[in-house]
Amino acid sequence: MRTNYCGLIDKSYLGDIVDLTGWVHRRRDHGGVIFVDLRDREGLMQVVVDPDTPEAFKLADTVRNEYVIHVKGLVRERPEGTVNESLVSGEVEVLVKSLVIINSADPPPFLMDDNSISESVRLEYRYLDLRRPEMQKNLRFRHQVGMVIRDFLNNEGFLDIETPMLTKSTPEGARDYLVPSRVHANQFFALPQSPQLFKQLLMISGYDRYYQIVKCFRDEDLRADRQPEFTQIDIETSFLGCEEIMSLMETMICQVFSEMLQVDLPVPFPRLSYKDSMDKYGSDKPDMRIKLVITELTDLFKEVEFKVFRDAARLENGRVAALKIPGGVSLTRKEIEEYTQFVKIYEAKGLAYIKVVDVSNIPDGLNSPIVKFIPENILKEIINLTGATSGDLIFFGADKRKIVNDALGALRAKVGIDMKMFSTKWSPLWVIDFPMFEFNEEESRWDALHHPFTSPADGHEELLKNNPGAALSKAYDMVINGWEVGGGSIRINTIEVQEAVFRALNVSEKSALEKFGFLIKALQSGAPPHGGIAFGFDRIVALLCEVDSIRDVIAFPKTQKAQDLLVSAPDFVDEKQLKELHLKMNKKI
Repeated sequence: MRTNYCGLIDKSYLGDIVDLTGWVHRRRDHGGVIFVDLRDREGLMQVVVDPDTPEAFKLADTVRNEYVIHVKGLVRERPEGTVNESLVSGEVEVLVKSLVIINSADPPPFLMDDNSISESVRLEYRYLDLRRPEMQKNLRFRHQVGMVIRDFLNNEGFLDIETPMLTKSTPEGARDYLVPSRVHANQFFALPQSPQLFKQLLMISGYDRYYQIVKCFRDEDLRADRQPEFTQIDIETSFLGCEEIMSLMETMICQVFSEMLQVDLPVPFPRLSYKDSMDKYGSDKPDMRIKLVITELTDLFKEVEFKVFRDAARLENGRVAALKIPGGVSLTRKEIEEYTQFVKIYEAKGLAYIKVVDVSNIPDGLNSPIVKFIPENILKEIINLTGATSGDLIFFGADKRKIVNDALGALRAKVGIDMKMFSTKWSPLWVIDFPMFEFNEEESRWDALHHPFTSPADGHEELLKNNPGAALSKAYDMVINGWEVGGGSIRINTIEVQEAVFRALNVSEKSALEKFGFLIKALQSGAPPHGGIAFGFDRIVALLCEVDSIRDVIAFPKTQKAQDLLVSAPDFVDEKQLKELHLKMNKKI
């Protein structure tokens, strides 16, 4: 039926007779000659139907957008002045000898080259949205990225091994998606948040180098870079340390950028400690294209009468910090108010600022409602520490350390993007030296910052017993342009250290056996030193395609409310199905 793809025919086919199939992208009637832009996954071909072929001409007069047709015709040069240099096929057209309508189509709810469609409409008619050239390009690109990664890992001796989709719920991470068992009443499988434990078991089983490009599931709040089901590049190795794993993964990512974008990333990637990342950038995934840096001012305000800053500085885990914006005096009162509302998303109570109009004249050269509350010597020290000059603006954060970090970190990124403060197009780095644990204030207990199978840093094993908050881990995150694209660690491979971590997390011996008994037994069976990493495949592709949301690189994504608008899922099921699963619906919901 088809001899060629529409979008791949160029001048080398001049004089050939070709058979093409596809969808009618657009139909135009120009003075008795009908032009049809015929579209398939490779692009467009202009086909011409004239009255000299009366049967084809009669049919061409009836076709409409998204009809599926087959044409046979002669490849010829386009007339002078009608060449479309943006298309591979832009110098040629096909003069139709015969035309068949394979299938008609209802009028579509949008045109395939319309870029102003609402996302809800796009997702409801995803089968049509996926016909759009932009989406076809993204999904083809996704396939090619996957091939580069597979080729790299295969060449490095990694084995692609599948792990289970129905597994055990271990609720130490995000919420699990649960699957009720019909055979075992009142018992549940869980869909995997990650193949973490299975890939560790594969290392204990002697498979040495494993990978899998695999679906994972997390029932968590959604945003642009999250989905309830997502694709992970899952990797594990034995007998390699942190630096060796990071170096190997750098090489893989560099190969992806080189082959897909013809971009050479700088190697080795810079390393940044978690502490410095939070202190200077307010985030553990800083966008290093933006050179704005947060300045520590906590000690400076502990004895100052300005109550807002003094109280924050005296909090046990409080912080006062500043963010200098070069040229920020140009920001209007309205823009500053918008930034103030923005930081409130992160629980900040407000956003103090100082406009540095004339740095040589303090305090008169400073414009701000708070200047009159701050002594002149402190104002001078703020200018000195931030490095502010005339024309700059200084934003302040004062609250609990986490709130200040979250608010100023997000503000840093937003201002940098709004004011186009990019120093380079691509800026990868590794964030390292993560704490083992973070304190859960609601439950008054320690939680694992990554997961409870992460190895403590050398010499930090003793801290697990008496000072868990000071223990660092052998964990590493790869960050590119403010997106965490991958995270990994060296794993615990001795039962003594694993039990110490469980104790620090207040997981009883009984509970540990119930949830992780299989892992505990395996660790006592000759576990090699091992470690690995998991990359967010959707995030990497979205970055490379330069789209704002991973939904634009996933064929059938969910909305931010975890709904599939195309098939109307989730949905209710009938009583018979529930009964088979030993479930009963709560009618009050």
